[in-house]
Amino acid sequence: MTFSQIINDLKKKKYHPVYFLHGKEAYFIDAIADYIEKNVLSDGEKSFNQTILYGKEIEFKQVVDTARRYPMMAPYQVVIIKEAQEMRTLKELATYVEQPAQTTILVICHKHKRFDSRTKLGKLLKKKAVVFEAKKLYDNQLPDWIHNYLQEKEFTIKPAATALIAEYLGTDLSKVVNELDKLAINLPKGTNITQQHIQSNIGISKDYNVFELQKALGQKQVTKVNRIVKYFGANPRKNPMVMMVGSLYNYFSKIYMLHFLRNSGDQDILKALKLGSSFFLREYKAAARNYSRPQTESVLSILKEYDLKSKGVDNNTMNNPDSELMKELVWRIMNV
Repeated sequence: MTFSQIINDLKKKKYHPVYFLHGKEAYFIDAIADYIEKNVLSDGEKSFNQTILYGKEIEFKQVVDTARRYPMMAPYQVVIIKEAQEMRTLKELATYVEQPAQTTILVICHKHKRFDSRTKLGKLLKKKAVVFEAKKLYDNQLPDWIHNYLQEKEFTIKPAATALIAEYLGTDLSKVVNELDKLAINLPKGTNITQQHIQSNIGISKDYNVFELQKALGQKQVTKVNRIVKYFGANPRKNPMVMMVGSLYNYFSKIYMLHFLRNSGDQDILKALKLGSSFFLREYKAAARNYSRPQTESVLSILKEYDLKSKGVDNNTMNNPDSELMKELVWRIMNV
């Protein structure tokens, strides 16, 4: 089952005896477990019928004994095992999963890694339980996820604002959700979220960020590039050079690919470049006119060189701090 299917079933009070939640993206696992913990039982029922266990502290016998109890004055009891990946005897739960108590909702949260489905327990879980693998989102999936998350909360968001959040916060969904919830609390429902809202509520500058630098380099706007680089130099913690170089490499890699896709339709190009919308495609096409294929190849080579320098390779950091390296880098890019 998918994350949405599980949450929708829970909202309809369609419960299953065993939920096995595993995988690398902790956010999805926590969201399902938290929903069950907060909503299946009433506050009065929770006192006698809800048990939270931690994998490092328990053995399988304790889990089985707890799960086989009958609920008290409630239709179900809820047993949640958090950090189940730390439970040494987890695989011994196979005997319980084979014949689970129908009045117990057992939730097993196995975070940060995928559970081996080839084990005896893994095979039984496939047959007897709701199994959900929480996978990390790819970078190109994050903008759509942000858009959908805000849409559920009755907001819309401009593509540039979505891209700004995705680039600066990365794919750690717990961190992303924390910032999106700030927006939802501080803005009226129905707001179309812009870069200005991002700056005011999350603190990411709408004018001095890697996207504005990319666009300025792509359009060869010397004054704007220098202004942004100067700001980055004054705020190195917010704009580490390693992150800047990585983002620029990704940007120019797409420009390079675009040179080979000139005869393709826009939809094919969007798919090949993994772009969320045609909003960004116009920018890439404009940049491709300013940087020929050989020039783009040279830029990528320069970025590889400065990636190493930013990590201390062939760079005397006393004489070449990140601010000076960035100035050198953008000058060389615009003069290929």
